[in-house]
Amino acid sequence: MKKLLVGLTVSLSLAGFAHAAGDAKAGEAKAAVCAGCHGVNGVAMIPNYPSLAGQHESYLAKQIMEIRDGVRKVPEMTGMVTGFSDQDAQNVAAYFSAKPKNLGQSDPATLERGRELYRAGDMAKGIPACTACHSPNGMGNAQAKYPVLSGQNPAYTEAALKKFRDGARTNDPNKMMSAIAAKMSDKDIQAVSNYVFGLN
Repeated sequence: MKKLLVGLTVSLSLAGFAHAAGDAKAGEAKAAVCAGCHGVNGVAMIPNYPSLAGQHESYLAKQIMEIRDGVRKVPEMTGMVTGFSDQDAQNVAAYFSAKPKNLGQSDPATLERGRELYRAGDMAKGIPACTACHSPNGMGNAQAKYPVLSGQNPAYTEAALKKFRDGARTNDPNKMMSAIAAKMSDKDIQAVSNYVFGLN
């Protein structure tokens, strides 16, 4: 009986996981509304907007739903995802996740400081290494919903970190990013944002 219950629990968990997965083909039509800011293939040509291509489906779906539900405030997206169901969010996330991610090139001027912060942190300031959550190659952690940073527009990353630091964005798990960004200067934020842009 115990084995049967364990088997049913595993089966139901897997079924739930399969149901939650998005359909990239179904997401293509819904993603058309995103193209103006995020690019047809998910690579944003406007520096202030995030590139979505190659981002984890789990992370993108979470962000879409939280923007829709008002948990994350993004004035530029007001009304854009209001009519999205959870499945629509998963489908659009699957569509962009399947696209090749952006390849950037870091500015040499702040490269060393950015590398230092990303790889080792700054113990004197209490800033942990970014690699702990976002991995050494900047590919994040899909299961934990930690985003891919590799190739992300530096202007967007910089703005996001400042919003975490200033309390304008609060949808980070356990306020981790808020606590870390609070210890970062504008120069630190600029340096690490530049570094991850070229982290390919």
